[in-house]
Amino acid sequence: MIIDCHGHYTTEPLAFTDFRKRQLAWFENPVGDQPVPGTISDDAIRESIENNQLRALKERGADMTIFSPRASGMAHHLGDESISKSWTRLCNDMIYRVTRLFPDNFFGVCQLPQSPGAPIANSIDELQRCVVELGFVGCNLNPDPSGGHWTGLPLTDRSWYPFYEKMVELDVPAMIHVSGSCNPNFHATGAHYIAADTTAFMQFIQGDLFRDFPTLRFIIPHGGGAVPYHWGRYRGLADMLDKPLLDTHVMNNVFFDTCVYHQAGIDCMFRVISVDNILFASEMFGAVKGIDPETGHHFDDTKRYIDALDISDADKAKVFEGNARRVYPRLDQLLSLRGQ
Repeated sequence: MIIDCHGHYTTEPLAFTDFRKRQLAWFENPVGDQPVPGTISDDAIRESIENNQLRALKERGADMTIFSPRASGMAHHLGDESISKSWTRLCNDMIYRVTRLFPDNFFGVCQLPQSPGAPIANSIDELQRCVVELGFVGCNLNPDPSGGHWTGLPLTDRSWYPFYEKMVELDVPAMIHVSGSCNPNFHATGAHYIAADTTAFMQFIQGDLFRDFPTLRFIIPHGGGAVPYHWGRYRGLADMLDKPLLDTHVMNNVFFDTCVYHQAGIDCMFRVISVDNILFASEMFGAVKGIDPETGHHFDDTKRYIDALDISDADKAKVFEGNARRVYPRLDQLLSLRGQ
């Protein structure tokens, strides 16, 4: 079985994205009643998935995707907390509909109703709803709801602890994932995403979060940002900060995905990071959708890179399936109930 741990609903029906434009326009100029979303049929959702993610999933040899709303669409920096709450609920309900229409191929991960300056504790109810009522297996956690201005506190600050307590109670992981960038210095997917991944890892080194939450789990996407490629720097910084070795200080709780879009990057990652800390992912369809002229294949066809590695079949099984089931135990429970 091959589980892609990082997919986004980037092919939503046009009526859904049109509503979001109307919602934000109303927020900027609140004349008349607040817009309401129109009806989106199951057939429209089926078409949006069957012609896109599901087709590519099958063509590229994977079986299922851990699926969440469009990352850039979260846009926690737009509107206010009320707008974020209503938009988030709609996004998560759309993911739920996808999981019900394609139960063998898509498992939900929720967006959170974060907003700059709002306590993360205000996102607990939506996490609870999505996990307990909708059967989701995790969440996406934005370390910078301000959209590139980094006005909040580090992930290790105690203000985050109420949310972490709920994560532990529900036994769900969080993927660290920022949204769009409103800072022109940072291209969203080329700079803001990678910088946020790297920043989160450094915050974990500086703090002692996993001493307080030994079972808390995070996936840092996009290959871990810059981390695997500067591993000596982070080992050295941990030493300078008088922290334990990274293997015990951070890496029992932090995992990286394989959204690295060339073979050399994947090769480096697997030489540096333990195979137990790597989950297969493609972020299909996300940041890089084109065809690599050097290979003739899509950049985000990441299974090819794993297939080409000189590692054992047992290690490939961990990356393709075992690690995801361990990091997402609710996914493992769902699959086990089906005899998979």
